[in-house]
Amino acid sequence: MTLRIQVLGPMRAWLHDEPLPLGPPAQRAVLGLLVLAGGQPVSMAGLIDAFWGDQPPASAVNVIQTHVKRLRRLLEPGRAPHARSEVLPHLGGGYRLGVPEEQIDIMRFRRLVHHAPDGDELAALTEALTLWQGRPFADLPLLAEHPRVLSILAEHRAALGRYGAAMLAAGAVDRAISAFEEVAAADPLDEVGQARLVRAYAAAGRRAQAFHTYHAVRRHLADELGVDPGPELTAAHLEVLDEDSRAPAATGPPAASGRTVPAELPADVPGFTGRAYELDELDELTTAPEPDTVVIAVVSGTAGVGKTALATRWAHRTRARFPDGLLYIDLRGYDPEQPVSPGAALARFLRSLGLPGEQVPGDVEERAARYRSLLDGRRVLILLDNAASVDQVRPLLPGSVGSVVVVTSRDSLPGLVVRHGARRLDLDVLRREDALVLLRRLAGDWVTAQATAAEALVAQCARLPLALRIAAELVHGKTPATLADVVGELADHRSRLDLLSTGDPHSDMGIVFSWSYRDLPPDAARMFRLLGLHPGVDVDDFAASALIGGDQVGARDSLALLAGRHLVQRSGERYGLHDLLRAYAKELAARDGEADLPRRVLEFYLHTAAAAMDVLYPVERGRRPRVPHPAIAVPSLRDGTALAWLDAERANLVATAVHAAEHGQAWYPVQLALVLLRYLENGGHYADAVTLHEHALRAAESLADRRSAAQLRINLGVVAVQQGRYAEASAELQRALELAYDVGDAFVRVRALGNLGHVYQWQGRYSEAARMLTEVIDLARQTGDRGTEARGLGNLGQVRLRQDRYADAAEDLRASITICRDIGDAVGAAYALVYLGHVESALGRYDAAGEHHEHALALFRGATEPAGEAYALDGLGGVDLLRGEHERAVDRLSAALALFRQVGDRAGEARVANSLGQVAAAMGRPAEARAHHTSALRLAEEIGNRYEQSRARAALASPVEVEGRLASATSTGKTTTR
Repeated sequence: MTLRIQVLGPMRAWLHDEPLPLGPPAQRAVLGLLVLAGGQPVSMAGLIDAFWGDQPPASAVNVIQTHVKRLRRLLEPGRAPHARSEVLPHLGGGYRLGVPEEQIDIMRFRRLVHHAPDGDELAALTEALTLWQGRPFADLPLLAEHPRVLSILAEHRAALGRYGAAMLAAGAVDRAISAFEEVAAADPLDEVGQARLVRAYAAAGRRAQAFHTYHAVRRHLADELGVDPGPELTAAHLEVLDEDSRAPAATGPPAASGRTVPAELPADVPGFTGRAYELDELDELTTAPEPDTVVIAVVSGTAGVGKTALATRWAHRTRARFPDGLLYIDLRGYDPEQPVSPGAALARFLRSLGLPGEQVPGDVEERAARYRSLLDGRRVLILLDNAASVDQVRPLLPGSVGSVVVVTSRDSLPGLVVRHGARRLDLDVLRREDALVLLRRLAGDWVTAQATAAEALVAQCARLPLALRIAAELVHGKTPATLADVVGELADHRSRLDLLSTGDPHSDMGIVFSWSYRDLPPDAARMFRLLGLHPGVDVDDFAASALIGGDQVGARDSLALLAGRHLVQRSGERYGLHDLLRAYAKELAARDGEADLPRRVLEFYLHTAAAAMDVLYPVERGRRPRVPHPAIAVPSLRDGTALAWLDAERANLVATAVHAAEHGQAWYPVQLALVLLRYLENGGHYADAVTLHEHALRAAESLADRRSAAQLRINLGVVAVQQGRYAEASAELQRALELAYDVGDAFVRVRALGNLGHVYQWQGRYSEAARMLTEVIDLARQTGDRGTEARGLGNLGQVRLRQDRYADAAEDLRASITICRDIGDAVGAAYALVYLGHVESALGRYDAAGEHHEHALALFRGATEPAGEAYALDGLGGVDLLRGEHERAVDRLSAALALFRQVGDRAGEARVANSLGQVAAAMGRPAEARAHHTSALRLAEEIGNRYEQSRARAALASPVEVEGRLASATSTGKTTTR
C-alpha cells in the first residue's frame, strides 16, 4: 500500500505518488481526527463532539458515515463492494485509521524525535524538522485549536529547542539562533526558550540583541502577567552582563540584523599630539563602576583647548566597544543664535537610529522616551560636543545600561555629576613638551633650530592646540632669521588689539586670530568675515560665491587659502567654522558694516531649491511659486543630483529660513516653505518641515499675506496627516479653508478641501469626505485644472472603495488615470492604478488586479517614488494571499513594510502588519499572526486610523482568520492631494 498522508502543514494525501482530492473541509476534518488518534479507534460520539459540541444536529451520525464512505472510496479505489475496509475499518462503534506509521508525517516526526536511528540525534532532528511544512492542518480551521494539535505544536517547539542546542554545541551558532528565534516567537512568554535565545545571542557576540531580548521579555511578562523574570531568564541575563563587564574593549560584531547602525563620528584629527594620560583617563571613566550604571563622562576645559579633538581621537580608538553605533552631534552651545535644542538633537538621533521621520514625536518628552526605548539593550557611543548646559544634555541621556555618553563643554556641568553620576575630566592646556612637538609636526624643523623663538610662540599661543595650528601655518613659510622678529611683532600687536575674550585670560586667542587675519588677501579676508554671518553649519563653493557675490573659482580659491591656514575646517567639498572663529569673523563683519546675511545668499538657496524640486517633481511645477534666477553661479541639477543637493543643504535651508524670519526678511521663509513641502513630506523630514513652516507662517502673518498663510496652514495640515495627527491636521485645514474663502482664492480653497477630505477619509467619515472631494472635482472642472481634477477623482475613488461602491470607484479611478496620462502625471496614474487593483481584488478578478499593481509598480520605480512602490507591493501581496501563494505574499509584503518604514508611512506600516497577520494565520502560525495584528492595532491607535484598527481587532477577536476576500483590499492610504 502506498498511501501517504501529510498533516504538518496543509493536509495532503497521495496514492501511488498521485495527489488525492480529499474533498470538502468537513470530510478532510474526519480524516484529520483519525490521524490525530495515532492508530487508536475514535468513537462516533467523539467525532460528533469534535464537530458540533453539545448541539449536534439530528443527522449527525448520517453526516459522519457519509464522510467515511466517501473517504473509503477515495483512499481504497480497488476495494471490492461490501469488502472490509483496511484503511478505515469500523471498530467498537467508531473508526480507526489503518495506515502504517511511516506513511504519516506526524508519526515519522515523533519516531525521529524520540528514537534517533544510530544515536545520531542531530541528524534525526534535522530530518524530523524538514517534515514540518507549517502549522498542523493549516487549511482546516475546525482543528486549529484541537488539544492534540496544540500538543503537536509543543512537540515541535521542544524539537526546535533540542536542535538549537545541538547546533550550538556543534559550533553552528547562526543555525542555533534561527531555531531559538522560532521557538521564542511561537511562545513569547516561554522563559526557558527566551533564555536559550539570550545565551545564543551572547555566544555569537551579539550582546546588544541579547540585552534587547531580555528587556523585551521582561516588559512582556510585566504587561501580560504582572510578574518579573524567573530564575532561568534572570540567570541568562546575568551571564551576559558578567561577560560584558569582563571584556569592555572587546571587538564586537555587527548589531542586530535589520537595525540601523549609525557611524557619525567626525574625521580623526590629523597630527594629534600628546594627551596619552587623558586618553587613558577616558578609558577608565567610561568603564562602568557598577553593572547597572549608565556611564557618562564630561570633558571640560577652556575654548580651543582641544576637547573635541581629544573626544574624537578616543572615540575612534575605542569604536569597537560600540557595535550598535556611534552617534555624534555638535550642540553649538556657545553660538548665541543657533544652539541646537534638545528637541532638534533628539529628532536627529531618532532618525540616525532608524526611526522614520514621520514617526518622530512632536513633543520633546515623547522624543526622549522613544530615544531611550531605541537605545535599550544596545551598546552605542553618544558624543555630545560643545554642550552649554545640563538642560541641553539631560534629554539625550540613555535610560539603560550598555551605552556610553561623552560630553564636551567649556562648563564643568556639575549638575550631571550630582544628579546623574557623571565622571569628569578637566582638560588643561598642552604640556610644554607636547606643545613643542605639535608645533614641530605642523611647522617643520625650524622649531628645533630656533628653540627660543619656538618657546615664545608656544607661550603666546597659551599652549592651546587651536591657536598653535593657526600660528604654525602663519610662520611655516618664514625663514629662521625672521622668527624672533615675528614673535616680537606678535607681542607688540597684542597691546593694540580689542581682543576677543572668552572669559578666561588664558584663552584670549584674538591676538592669534587677528595676526592670521591681517595677512589674508582682501578677497579671502572678506570671505572669512561673511562666513561668520552664515547661520548654517557649512557651505560649498557655490554658496560661498553667493556670500561674496563673486565667481565660483575665486570663492574656491579663498576657501582653500582659509582652510590651509586653519581658519576654516574642510570636510570633503564643504567648509565650516570653529565656534570661536565664527564669533571672531562675525565681530569683524560688524566692524566693517556687514551686519546681516546678504540677500543674494537667500536668493541662491531659494532658486536652487526650486530648481531641484522642478527636476524631482516636474508635474507640480505650476503649483509652486516661481522664483527669479540670481545673478550668481548656481549648480546644474539633474535627476541624479537634485535630491542629493537638497539632502546636503536641508539643515542650511532651515537655518537660513529661521534666521531670515527673525531678521526682517520675511519673504524668504514663506517662499522656501511653499517650494519645499513635497520634498520634506516624501523624505519624512517632518521635524524640519514643522520648524520651517511655523517660522514661515509667522512671517506671512507679519506681511499680512493671507493667501500664503492659508497655503502654509494647508502644508502644516499635510505634515500633521503624515504624522497621524488627524485632529491637528483638521484644525489647520479648517483655518486654511476659512482664509481661502476670505481672500476669494479658488486654488487655495481646492487644496484645503481636498486635503480635508482626505483627513475625513482616514477618520472614517466617508460621506463628508466624498462631499468635499466632489466639490474639489467640480471646482477643478470649472477652472480647467486637470491635475487637481485627476487627484480629486483618484481620492474620491479611494473613498468609494472603502464604502464598497466598486462600480463607482472604478469609474472615478479610470477617469483619473486617463487625465493623468494626458497631462504626464505618471505618479498620479500609478496611485489610481493601485486603487483600481484593489477594486478588482474585491470583485474576485485577481489577474486584472495583479496587472494593475504590476503596472503601478513599474511607474513608481521609474519615478523613484518609494512610498508608491510600497503600496503597489502591498497590493501584489494581497493578490498573492487571495490566490493562496503565501510565501510570495510574505516576500512582497515584507518588502512593502521595509519601504513604508523607510519613508515613515505609519498608516502603510499598520496596513501591511495586518496583511502579514492574515498570511501568517493562513499558513497556520497563530502566534505570529497575533503579533502582526497587535503591532497593527498599536500603530493604528496611535495615529487614529479607524479602518486598520477595526481590521486588527476583528482578527484578534477570532482565533482563526477566515479564508476568502482580503479584508484589507479597500484600504490604501497615500493621498495625492496637496
